[in-house]
Amino acid sequence: MIPNRAETLNVLRLLRNNEPVLMLSGDGAGYGARWTVFGQQIQPAIARYLMQEGFIGESGTTEFGAKKLTLTPAGAEFRQDGIDWWRSLSMFQKIKATIFG
Repeated sequence: MIPNRAETLNVLRLLRNNEPVLMLSGDGAGYGARWTVFGQQIQPAIARYLMQEGFIGESGTTEFGAKKLTLTPAGAEFRQDGIDWWRSLSMFQKIKATIFG
């Protein structure tokens, strides 16, 4: 099941032009991994879903050791399907999807 469909689609929209998701490792203070796009944090459930379903995959690391994840071919197709789905919704359905996931 797709976590918070509207927010997941917003994350996918940010990944156009091979913009990477950065996966920042946790530290010893109890903080787990964090995922960001353009400096905006992504909900862990969405990032994990995209990784587990094979929609984003590792494409290298930054000079600071963060993992870079970019859209896979399946992710690009999933992204386009999401955009097409969003366009097919009425304004009321978009509001409902945004509020209730």
